[in-house]
Amino acid sequence: MRGRNDGGHSKRPVVLFCVMVVCLCLLFLYFSGSNGQAGSAALEYGTKFSRSLGWGSDGDGDDGSDESIFGTGDANDVKLKSFPVCDDRHSELIPCLDRNLIYQMRLKLDLNLMEHYERHCPPPERRFNCLIPPPHGYKVPIKWPKSRDIVWKANIPHTHLAKEKSDQNWMIDAGEKIKFPGGGTHFHHGADKYISSIANMLNFKDNIINNEGMLRTVLDVGCGVASFGGYLLSSNVIAMSLAPNDVHQNQIQFALERGIPAYLGVLGTKRLPYPSRSFELAHCSRCRIDWLQRDGILMLELDRLLRPGGYFAYSSPEAYAQDEEDRRIWKEMSSLAERMCWKIAEKKNQTVIWVKPLNNDCYRSRPRGTNPPLCKSGDDPDSVWGVTMEACITPYPEQMHRDGGSGLAPWPARLTTPPPRLADLYVTADAFEKDTEMWQQRVDNYWNLLRPKVKPESIRNIMDMKANFGSFAAALKEKDVWVMNAVSHDGPNTLKIIYDRGLIGSTHDWCEAFSTYPRTYDLLHAWTVFTDLEKRGCSAEDLLLEMDRILRPTGFIIVRDKAPIIVFIKKYLNALHWEAVTVVDGESSPESEENEMILIIRKKLWLPEGGSQDST
Repeated sequence: MRGRNDGGHSKRPVVLFCVMVVCLCLLFLYFSGSNGQAGSAALEYGTKFSRSLGWGSDGDGDDGSDESIFGTGDANDVKLKSFPVCDDRHSELIPCLDRNLIYQMRLKLDLNLMEHYERHCPPPERRFNCLIPPPHGYKVPIKWPKSRDIVWKANIPHTHLAKEKSDQNWMIDAGEKIKFPGGGTHFHHGADKYISSIANMLNFKDNIINNEGMLRTVLDVGCGVASFGGYLLSSNVIAMSLAPNDVHQNQIQFALERGIPAYLGVLGTKRLPYPSRSFELAHCSRCRIDWLQRDGILMLELDRLLRPGGYFAYSSPEAYAQDEEDRRIWKEMSSLAERMCWKIAEKKNQTVIWVKPLNNDCYRSRPRGTNPPLCKSGDDPDSVWGVTMEACITPYPEQMHRDGGSGLAPWPARLTTPPPRLADLYVTADAFEKDTEMWQQRVDNYWNLLRPKVKPESIRNIMDMKANFGSFAAALKEKDVWVMNAVSHDGPNTLKIIYDRGLIGSTHDWCEAFSTYPRTYDLLHAWTVFTDLEKRGCSAEDLLLEMDRILRPTGFIIVRDKAPIIVFIKKYLNALHWEAVTVVDGESSPESEENEMILIIRKKLWLPEGGSQDST
């Protein structure tokens, strides 16, 4: 029999067997966090070793101890030497939008409702506790404004859209680079001409889309590679370019690599993570959305997001109704829009632009029983995180109805003018102005600290991980940057103030991964984000790995938090391939119980093989 030995060697197999068992146990402990996928390296959650470093707390934070997950703050505590590197096939991993996870967990999702494109985050035991590697040949991204028109192919090695959309000028494969001529499905000859035509249809002065500062924020649904949003920026208009990770994969990745604001999302079953009345214009250019489904629920979601007098520009064959099916769709969409109290502002060629009413008069004058109904009085239109959409119209608050509009100042004055919705949060204009002034001073200080390391135009995509009123972003108004302002789903709903200032952002929960591709931000600002995480009992290591995932190589992190947290993060610098640029005391803050410290970090450019490159 195979493996059988004579009696004189009977002890040897026993010893070998014991050694093998020990080795297998060690391997199991090492790889058990890897979702069972061969080649995926991850550390186990919840072991004694990990807890000694502050790792692996339960979802509710209760591990039987009152000790902080950040330990004692003793600089002599053990430092982590390294994190394992994920398999390179995960170089574009988006944890909460991972199609493989959906298949593995056998989630029963309705494909017709696009549920498989919505967020489904992995439970702790299935999270990747490893570093996401850059693709082979990765290069430091081309700087803005050149990046609007050209990027390195090695950074996003996908060219199928160049072939699939070759007749529409989305993008062109140009050897080592990919070029973006500015075309789109409906605007082959350039987004700039198309944008001008929309302004002309609306009779805006000089055909300029910003309408003398009154049109500032735009939602571009089904944005492709976001050329529409990219060309709006020159008119001082900022778009939230939105698309799912669908059959046109990597379109949002291209947008962010170009330096254009973008977010992975879908009009499915959940509300988009933006408050009510956030946008002056919603746009859809052949975005392949069935606007009539479920009693018009998707158009009603746009209605929730549009400000009083806001526009919906729709470019599609239905708008000029050539065949029987197009005519049917146009007839039903027109009927739905009329019942929603939208009116046609202009219709020309393949584009129709509807306008939303300024007050509630039309809603109140509709015949009894008209569908879609008004939303119930108890419905909070600003509650969005994981909230299911409803097929109802969101009426205006009484004050906004009486004012007949949003009451916002034109851009750029609205950036620093206290908006009317401050009253919803019981915040005074004086407190708002003091917050703006305080963050201007802080950002000036940040830039002085960064100046020795930051080259001109090296920072474009910025995320403020705890944006509050958006004053950090407002202080950057003179910089050629844009800021994704993240606001906690369980705190004060300040995101509507951020949009009212003419900025953009998203509701988020930092116990989960953000809806973006790896390597999409040049700078992350984390003000007391780790303190908030400690209160909720979520994993600080998960957050560090998530920050590393979304940060570009050679990018920066500014952590502003309590001293023990700064000490804790410094223990992970080598393991994450980060380097400390500087550590200083922060200015005193009325919001903080303890004095804050500022830690500025830079991410090195390292290779998947384990080597590193010069990050200068």
